[in-house]
Amino acid sequence: MTHVVPADPQVLVTVKKKAQPSRSWAVLDSNGETTLLDVDKYAIMHRVNIHARDLRILDPLLSYPSTILGRDGAIVLNLEHIKAIITAEEVLLRDPSGEYVIPVVQELQRHLPVVNAINQGPEAIGHIDAEAADECVSPFEFRALEVTLESICSFLAARTLELETAAYPALDELTSLISSRNLDRVRKLKSAMTRLTARVQKVRDALEQLLDDDDDMADLYLSRKLATSSPVSGSGAANWYAVSPTIGSKISKASRGSIATIHGDENDVEELEMLLEAYFMQIDGTLNKLTTLREYIDDTEDYINIQLDNHRNQLIQVCSSFRDIFERVWLDLEVQIVHEIIVESMKNKVLLSDQDN
Repeated sequence: MTHVVPADPQVLVTVKKKAQPSRSWAVLDSNGETTLLDVDKYAIMHRVNIHARDLRILDPLLSYPSTILGRDGAIVLNLEHIKAIITAEEVLLRDPSGEYVIPVVQELQRHLPVVNAINQGPEAIGHIDAEAADECVSPFEFRALEVTLESICSFLAARTLELETAAYPALDELTSLISSRNLDRVRKLKSAMTRLTARVQKVRDALEQLLDDDDDMADLYLSRKLATSSPVSGSGAANWYAVSPTIGSKISKASRGSIATIHGDENDVEELEMLLEAYFMQIDGTLNKLTTLREYIDDTEDYINIQLDNHRNQLIQVCSSFRDIFERVWLDLEVQIVHEIIVESMKNKVLLSDQDN
């Protein structure tokens, strides 16, 4: 169910003189319920307690590389079109009406409602299979993070598949027939591949950078930090657990059997590391496909250049042959002309000699 909440009038009055443009956000809670907000950046900063420099990373008008940042009470996530802020209790997604963002909202709505199923008694638990019940220790922020990573990796993989489907036949056609039309088609596909490769590389670099630093990964354990700073009862802590998304949880096996994620060693990042590693491998596989495509394009370019060099050499040989023929014809013509001049000269001498006699 979706609720529309207008912007806080007091907040709008406070920043009205600064003419800050309103932004559209979707807020999804642990029940999967969505609230649409139309507020400025100051309201968002106050809601999730982050700095303006962190929120600036999510500005669609600015160009920032793909980033996953851990803050005191939030995860700031900028992955392509997915610009989100994840807390221990809710997800804030920017521009929820965007063409590529709508599927992400739908995925979150489908997978987040099972968060509190474990707290709703035997009836609710009865609807969860045994394996899913064992997976109920994954924190809310990790499940939300998993949905966003799955979405962006699947999105880039789909774009790569579309490019491969168009590129390989075009390259094969070019090797069969070298024409301006085929060359222009391949040129456009190569440009698209270069742009897509850069986008995939940025997401891969963001995950690799996070995996290389245990402290950065520890910063993403929002529920654990919240439990450490404000001890809660058992029923309250349970709100941070959840069944992993059915999209194919990457961390379910490592999450079973305890609540160590919430109350365990603050330096233990194994669960998150396994999650990130799985999607790092997925995005790395997409990058490898693009690398293979680039190599195929390079090989095709080498083949085309060889063919063009061959044609050029043939033209040079033909031109050389024509030049030789022309030189021979010209030489024969010169000899004939000289011969005719000599003959004519001799005839004139004979005529003059006859006249004298």
